[in-house]
Parts: sequence; structure tokens; C-alpha cells
Amino acid sequence: MRYFIVAGEQSGDLHGSNLVRELVKCDSQAEVKCWGGDLMESAGAEVLMHYQRTAFMGFVEVARNLGTIRNFLVLCKEQITRFNPDVVILIDYPGFNFRIAEFAKKSGFRVFYYISPKLWAWKEGRVEKVR
Repeated sequence: MRYFIVAGEQSGDLHGSNLVRELVKCDSQAEVKCWGGDLMESAGAEVLMHYQRTAFMGFVEVARNLGTIRNFLVLCKEQITRFNPDVVILIDYPGFNFRIAEFAKKSGFRVFYYISPKLWAWKEGRVEKVR
């Protein structure tokens, strides 16, 4: 199978690396491309974008980088479309991954949240969005 994984933070890279390691172990034909980091790469994934380039924290930093974030969204969507994975797997990173999930689902890809964002910290409506 072909897997596309998006992990936009260091903790996502750690959890994603464990997932990649198990996918490769269970699926000898696994082809994994990701937005992640060194740990996911060492587990067997091809890193298309390192999380260090995409992890913007805080309102001011996000606001300053809105154009960059928008460009990253476009790039990620293009990469998913070109790769044509059997499944898109998202790890936390809600601001970005909710948009990727919506795009991927509308485009006909199977979408799974491996580690969902912390819903208890958000509005109730977000539960339905993740569902």
C-alpha cells in the first residue's frame, strides 16, 4: 500500500516513526511519503517536508507566516494528489491537518487521524469535524 502521513511537530515525528516502522514491518510493499522529520525518515519514510520548516507556534508567528502556511497547504495537496496514496494518515497538528483532511476526503482518499488533536480543549463542534 501507499501511505501519506502528515506530522507537523516533533512529537508527531516520534509517534509517526513508530507507525512507519510497524507499517513497513507488516506491509512489505509499503511505500511511505510524509511531512515529518528525521525519526520518520530513519523508520523508512521518504520525508517530503521537514516539520522544522512548518511548525509555527503562537498567534504572532502564525500571523506573520500566513502566506507561507498557505503555500505549504497547496504544496501538500499537490504532493498527495501526485503520489495518489491508498490512505492519508494525519498526526495531531490540527490547524494544518483539518484542512488536509477536508481536501483529501473530498478528493476521494481514505483519511485517518492516527493521533487526533486534543478535542477537550476546543469547541464541541470540532468533535464532529474529526468524526
